[in-house]
Amino acid sequence: MVRSISRQQLKEYIDNGKNLVLVEALPEKYFKEAHLPGAIRIDYTEVKDKAPELLKNKDDLIVVYCASTECQNSTKGAKQLDSFGYTNVYEYIEGKQDWIEAGLPIESS
Repeated sequence: MVRSISRQQLKEYIDNGKNLVLVEALPEKYFKEAHLPGAIRIDYTEVKDKAPELLKNKDDLIVVYCASTECQNSTKGAKQLDSFGYTNVYEYIEGKQDWIEAGLPIESS
């Protein structure tokens, strides 16, 4: 079951060094422009191929996000992870737009 996580809770987890994997479910060009600190990229269309390699422990806390509330990539990606047996999947529904608008740090590559 995919649960949602708020920006405040996610920021607390990151600030406190909680062991989690942040997954951006957007195409590479958007990831390169800006992503949440420490995030990896698995486009929702690539979950089946990339998840086994990048997300080895199915019990890890995984937070999937995309661009904004309107974007459905994180929903699709999180549901796929859940269906593949990942047990601790959360979706940050408001996504990158919400994070940036709150003035929180981002990375680019």
